[in-house]
Amino acid sequence: MVREWEPSMASDAEVAAVVDLLNAAVEVDTPGDPPWIVDGFREYVATTMPGERRAAWVVGEEGGPLLGYAMMLLMDDMGVFELSVHPEARRHGVGSALLLAAARRASDEGIPSLGIEVVGDTPAVPFYEGHGFRWAYAEMRNVLDLSTVDWQRLDEMARGIGSGYRVEAYPGGPPEELYAAYAAAKESVRGDDPADLELRPSSYDPERLRDSLATLHARGLKPYIVLAIHESTDTVAGLTEVVVPRQRPSRADQYDTVVVPEHRGYGLGRALKARMLFELKAAEPTLREVQTWHDAENEPLLKVNAELGFQPDREWREYEVEVVDLLHRLRPAVL
Repeated sequence: MVREWEPSMASDAEVAAVVDLLNAAVEVDTPGDPPWIVDGFREYVATTMPGERRAAWVVGEEGGPLLGYAMMLLMDDMGVFELSVHPEARRHGVGSALLLAAARRASDEGIPSLGIEVVGDTPAVPFYEGHGFRWAYAEMRNVLDLSTVDWQRLDEMARGIGSGYRVEAYPGGPPEELYAAYAAAKESVRGDDPADLELRPSSYDPERLRDSLATLHARGLKPYIVLAIHESTDTVAGLTEVVVPRQRPSRADQYDTVVVPEHRGYGLGRALKARMLFELKAAEPTLREVQTWHDAENEPLLKVNAELGFQPDREWREYEVEVVDLLHRLRPAVL
């Protein structure tokens, strides 16, 4: 029923079948989200960071419609898992069979746990909780409709930055001479929220940052970076990152926004995010929305996003499970 799937070797028709499956799930689970497109999807799912690897599985006969799809990023201490089942095939064991395939692979490679992001108020919540996944962390997704932005007010926000700082924008990524300072800024806030499973790993050192930027481009994800430079020390005091995906080009993803602790209180976060929206407006004329995620208890960021015009959309949860426990639960049900 389940077969391993290698996107780099798959036919164009089968890549399109995976996209069709994902879009069928999007229509039911997150209506209003932009659909996936085939252009660039193969590269998106086949490319990994150096030293990382992925495994993928599908359910369905080759050359026909697919009932289920799953992919797992294999890291040292966790497998980051994603799974989608066609709405018409749910409650027939497809998801459990894919979950078992991933758990077996993780066990074979000595990976102790699986982590997954789940959209709140969808069938995924009872599915994973029923398989023993533990809720570890929650974020709220917020979406900004660019057609509603008050650009004059946004310009005031972009200029509202304390003296002694300058703002620099880098479409495609920062210059290499800033890699060390950039990574140091991200390292300064590492571990701020210990409950976060970091299922979207960040880049805390220059080499990983270099590899991460190269991987984003190879996957068809164009990064935009805006930095605040502390002029007297010439260090990175704050940054914000947005990525525009080739596979869903109408909605951009906000990645990290960081203000180094000793530089807080000078309006950097709001000014950087406002400047970013001007950069996107100029460079991406077909872009319609920007989505971001943040801890629902992060009041300063909540305030900034509200001032910029972001609207709360959906809760996203991170779940984890020990692979041994998951195998114990799944084998009697599936075999």
